[in-house]
Amino acid sequence: MHVICVILWIGGVAFVTTVLVPALIRIEDDGLRIDLFEKLENRFAFQARFVTLITGLSGFYLVYSTGIWGRYKDLSFCWMHLMTIIWLVFTLIMFVLEPLFLHRLFKEKAEQHGVIAFIWMHRLHVVLLTLSLLAVGGAVAGSRGFQL
Repeated sequence: MHVICVILWIGGVAFVTTVLVPALIRIEDDGLRIDLFEKLENRFAFQARFVTLITGLSGFYLVYSTGIWGRYKDLSFCWMHLMTIIWLVFTLIMFVLEPLFLHRLFKEKAEQHGVIAFIWMHRLHVVLLTLSLLAVGGAVAGSRGFQL
């Protein structure tokens, strides 16, 4: 369950980063760009929140049930730290910051500055996707016994 949800979650981030936002940036009509983003984001938000929540719950269950909390004290398991930090960042954004103010702030910036707001959103997504892929790669390597 944990791996399936990670695949859906990070796969969604990859789609948004490499396909959706670049396609939106190419739309010349600011109103159409914002409208399309709103429609697509609303459809995707539930899925993203659901799989991120299940990822976190199943991850904490795995750590608890296998008794590996001590790995957080050992920097050779830094991929676990990175996975947890990435999950916390996404959870904070999707469950707290976006509903409270980010969604409204982004829409205001997109209406004022057009494509520039989408370019900044794309840059943020590139950073988040890169860190997410590093965490996934580290988890795969770590599960196979690799340690720093």
